[in-house]
Amino acid sequence: MTGDADKPGPIHLWDHAGIIVIDKPRGPSSHQVAAWVGKMLGCQVGHAGTLDPQVSGVLLIMLGNAVRLAPLLLQHDKEYVCLMRLHGDVDKTRIEQTGTEFTGRLYQRPPRKSAVKRVLRIRTIQKLDILDSEGRLVLFRIQCDAGTYIRSLCHHMGLALGVGAHMVELRRTRSGAFSEKEMYTLHDVQDACVAAKAGDRTAVSSMILSVDAAVPDLPTVVVRDTAIDAICRGAVLAGVGMISCDEFKKDQTVAVLSQKKEFICLGRALVPSGSFKPGETGLVIAPTTVFLPPGTYPRGWTKSDKEKKIGRKQAPAQKKIEHKKR
Repeated sequence: MTGDADKPGPIHLWDHAGIIVIDKPRGPSSHQVAAWVGKMLGCQVGHAGTLDPQVSGVLLIMLGNAVRLAPLLLQHDKEYVCLMRLHGDVDKTRIEQTGTEFTGRLYQRPPRKSAVKRVLRIRTIQKLDILDSEGRLVLFRIQCDAGTYIRSLCHHMGLALGVGAHMVELRRTRSGAFSEKEMYTLHDVQDACVAAKAGDRTAVSSMILSVDAAVPDLPTVVVRDTAIDAICRGAVLAGVGMISCDEFKKDQTVAVLSQKKEFICLGRALVPSGSFKPGETGLVIAPTTVFLPPGTYPRGWTKSDKEKKIGRKQAPAQKKIEHKKR
């Protein structure tokens, strides 16, 4: 008879920060899908942009400390394809005209089925295209702000058409910079994990995106290797540790990269980029969300260096003390 100690432990196939785009099926919740991915890969996970159980499509799963990206990913605009059923017969021309009217800033109240507080809010619809209509079924694509309720949108479009309407089916086709092109099914992930356990990690590695893929529009700062470990430990980046940078404003969020284009952290600009040049003294970037673990790069300052620096500062004071004793 064997005890618990003889049971094999979990296999950790992934231990770095990363993002995997999953094609969420209809049925399970977003939390369940994320948990399954985490169990297969053997790592901590989180998801950004919850989809209702009966909604399918792009679901971003954050791996490792990429979960710190959640506040940023939740702000990304979204794209959906929706099938709506009208409660009465409406001319196609009127349907297309109503679609154009439902763009711009709209007032919305979350539906009763929603888990959030039902308070009035404003969301922006960038684009709404009627793709097809047959009888009382209408298929449309919509680009909108994060937090837009498509179920409520269908209801309001039905009221505008004078017949009522409800959402039949919904699929998310894009979240920020991530689209269906980067998606993998749960079966794809399982097959890749089986291959990885057998020694071939190629499929798993190809599925997982680096965290910098989530922030393609942020200005970037490239730093010296000697500055990286200090940043990973929370130190504020000075201009002397920088090699190059894009243009940015004070208090703007920037992406800090190594010379190898590794994503080190997100940071807040303490000064505008026009007020200094890389290589000059002065504090520039305060890290806010660090992704690279300490120790990845060697320390730029050794303990002996710091002791020598402190010693130089203390030497004059020591001489003064000795002089007074005399």
